[in-house]
Amino acid sequence: MNSKSPRSGHSRLRHLCSLAAGHRILAVTAGGCALALLGGGIATASTLGFGDQQVGSLYSGAEQISSDQTLQPIGDRLMTPFGKLMGSVVSPDGRFLAGTSADRSVDLQVFDLKTYKPVAAAGTLAAAKFATAATDAGFGNMAYLKISDGTVGQEGPIFSPDGKFLFVSVATGIVRYPFNADGSLGAGTKISIPTVGGHKALTAGMAFSADGSTLYAAVNGQNSAVAIDPATGTIKQTFAVGIAPRQLKLIDSMLYVTNEGGRQAVAGDTTMDSYGTQVPADTTLGTSTTGTVSVIDTANPSTPVSSIPVELHPTAMYLDGTTLYVANTNSDTISVIDTKTNTVMQTIATQPWASSTTGYEPTAITMQDNHLLVSLGRANAIAVYTVNRKDPRDPASSIGLLPTDYFPENVSSVNGQIVVTNTRGIDARGPALTYDKGQGTTPATGHGSHSTTASLTRFTLPSDQEIKKYTATVFAQNGWDATSLKQAQGENESVQAIPKRIGDPSAIKHVFLIVKENRSYDQLFGDMKQGNGDPSLTQFGQKVTPNQHALATQFGLYDNTYDIGTNSAEGHNWLMQGDNPAYSETSAGEYARSYDTEEDVLGHQRSGFLWNSIQAAGKTARNFGEFEYGEGKPAGATWQQYYCAAKDVTAGGDPAQLFTPSLQLHASSVIPSLNAITDPNAAPFDLAIPDIYRYQTWKQNFEKNGPANLNMMWLSSDHTGGTADPEAQVADNDLAVGKIVEEISHSPYWKDSAIFIAEDDTQDGADHVDGHRAPVQVISPYAVHGKTVSTYYSQISMVRTIEQILGAQPLNQKLAAATPMTDAFTNKADLTPYDAVLNQVPLTEGVVTAPACGYDTLGTTGAEADAVNAAAAKAAEIPAAEKTVAAKWQRWAEKQHFTGTAHHDAVADFNNPDLMNRWTWYQTHHWTSPYPGDAKIYGPDDVPGIPAGSTNENDDH
Repeated sequence: MNSKSPRSGHSRLRHLCSLAAGHRILAVTAGGCALALLGGGIATASTLGFGDQQVGSLYSGAEQISSDQTLQPIGDRLMTPFGKLMGSVVSPDGRFLAGTSADRSVDLQVFDLKTYKPVAAAGTLAAAKFATAATDAGFGNMAYLKISDGTVGQEGPIFSPDGKFLFVSVATGIVRYPFNADGSLGAGTKISIPTVGGHKALTAGMAFSADGSTLYAAVNGQNSAVAIDPATGTIKQTFAVGIAPRQLKLIDSMLYVTNEGGRQAVAGDTTMDSYGTQVPADTTLGTSTTGTVSVIDTANPSTPVSSIPVELHPTAMYLDGTTLYVANTNSDTISVIDTKTNTVMQTIATQPWASSTTGYEPTAITMQDNHLLVSLGRANAIAVYTVNRKDPRDPASSIGLLPTDYFPENVSSVNGQIVVTNTRGIDARGPALTYDKGQGTTPATGHGSHSTTASLTRFTLPSDQEIKKYTATVFAQNGWDATSLKQAQGENESVQAIPKRIGDPSAIKHVFLIVKENRSYDQLFGDMKQGNGDPSLTQFGQKVTPNQHALATQFGLYDNTYDIGTNSAEGHNWLMQGDNPAYSETSAGEYARSYDTEEDVLGHQRSGFLWNSIQAAGKTARNFGEFEYGEGKPAGATWQQYYCAAKDVTAGGDPAQLFTPSLQLHASSVIPSLNAITDPNAAPFDLAIPDIYRYQTWKQNFEKNGPANLNMMWLSSDHTGGTADPEAQVADNDLAVGKIVEEISHSPYWKDSAIFIAEDDTQDGADHVDGHRAPVQVISPYAVHGKTVSTYYSQISMVRTIEQILGAQPLNQKLAAATPMTDAFTNKADLTPYDAVLNQVPLTEGVVTAPACGYDTLGTTGAEADAVNAAAAKAAEIPAAEKTVAAKWQRWAEKQHFTGTAHHDAVADFNNPDLMNRWTWYQTHHWTSPYPGDAKIYGPDDVPGIPAGSTNENDDH
């Protein structure tokens, strides 16, 4: 366990305040420091203090979570087992809170704030399954409404002024539910908003006129706002606004609309795309460059819509008389607008920690008396300010911070109390999930990343002095500490593997980051006795992943390291940005605007990406598929063809065959700075391309050009769901990993290289510690060979380590606070290379159409190889009785973006997981037995509990 020399809270805080004074964006930050100092100082922090803590366990009353944070919120906590809570609203009488939710097929939840219990829900989940889940959670008397539309809008619902109806945004309109006195819901009525030019409405925020006769809605997907008759559903008026409108506020007849994407592009702008709209953008950092609030005169609809410039990603608004507060989520600020003049009176900086100005993500605003409360989603905190309500031009003054649960999405002042809706609550600690990966494995039940336990927290606002004291808790829980971010200064110290200060020299010059897909620690390494594993959960153990097992034995096993995201959309963001920006975090209910935000400019933080920070430090970077989707795969190219080409080159054949016109990729990225460093021959995610082909194309580049300082690669076969069965795909992935390490370790670059291997997420495997625990590997001459490292680390730790080695500044507050993986390295090099282990599972196992080069015979020849081929061909046959249903599943699979086509790119995790599990089972059991718990082999449209219309949609991921 790491140790840290103590430093007094007062001296550390004085240092932070001096930093703040030196980087004053606004007086608020420095003023907040002065007040915090009077409150008793800051407790010892930094993620070094997490030691060997495990996620899900309590330490001095605080719970460790996977995002380099602990939780010990103020007030009373109410947890819900029904997924992530997204947008929320309080009823006009203050009695109920209604919130949309995602990830567990329960799309709407209602809480009674008087009894502080959930009382009702609606969703696509089968009623019997909901009843069981509610009873298991201790809420067996909840009312439940089965619905068919499982989409969830990007903002919360809204009550009619009289509280008798609840209006909920969905992808193609709004649903109006009668709201009963006990909090239960009547059958909904759909108000449709037509799709325009292929773009759905993606309805966001809503607002009512004072008399309730008109409902205004932000049509996020069409850059417009509409006026609707709430009784008939008739659209009365449409107004063009800025890009990606989010929330609405009505002041008399003036309607204010926050536009997360800012203004429309004009001639001369550099732009990037978001849902079909060209957004003014910085094409190096890949971020939008404007934010606006549109102003609509509803009394005079012909009056042109005006615009107020604010900062990046304006989302939430709070109205206090004629003062409008706007959360600029990606700028970490609040704009204070005078609605009499429609001008910004002041901009409040919400960055509480002086060592980093990026990544706090204000998501909601409320007020109690003269206290302005702002939820800081990524800091798990509520920031509290004193404001002059009579003269809002007076600078706001920071009081301090209050701790919440994981990602506070909304904050409301209700009947004298503060109520916070926490999207992730206490993270993935909900009901156990079962994973079945087919042939060679047994079903595994344990913690999974899709078991998010969201929460409400409520409290009475403490006194100002108490708030200042709570600030220390927030600092400690985030690891904010003056020593976390170290700049190079003075004389260089001796060369080390991980420099103590950013900018000092490192013995490591070349870093390789290999990103894989979806596996958990126990699923791969639970059978390794030297680690904290559960072998009963190991589905791809020693036989399937011999290389990763051998690498863990030689270079170190990491049994307390965690991924953060729930799915690929989040995981690749955490690795490439050190964050999952709020745009992605809060769109997790629908993902219709974008899923993976590699191609969506609004999904990118303002400080850029990992490769930007490396290049800014004067180093080079090269990309082999990571964080891109435009693979440019030739029409008709098959897995079998790629497999045969790679197999022949491995056997000594001509590498030129990898790049014949029928196979050669033309990969690209919509982010120009990434496109500039991308090898176009390297495949992004596509399950029709085996990882041994990816290895071979990388190898040709490596041997010709050598490595950059940072080298990124995406190996995706272990996602499973492709041409071969899951066991074979994971074996393919394992062999590629082994071959890459072998190539590097036998090259002249080995002496100063480090290889980091990570999963993007762990969503498709069970784990006995936590669903986010991942099979991370660190491979280098400087790695701590032969040891088990149980220090708490995360993907954030890994990214910070890469930045520290290459002298790059941390991109945001999460990375600035993160502890580099010092326990993973030694300063004495062991140059012993690694020799790859051949696969023990045929890479063609489960392949229906035999490759032209034959099935994988595991090195056998002659009659033995003929027997292996014959057995493989027989195993691939589909029983006559199941050929019809198998054909239906094949048609389903063709729509799941497993591979790129002329019409779309491959997309990770596009498919419904319940359907994906059955597809995997049927394939690997050769269509001979039903999925566990099912009465028969079902077609994709007949699976019990799957809502109609979801078989080809990415509703759950």
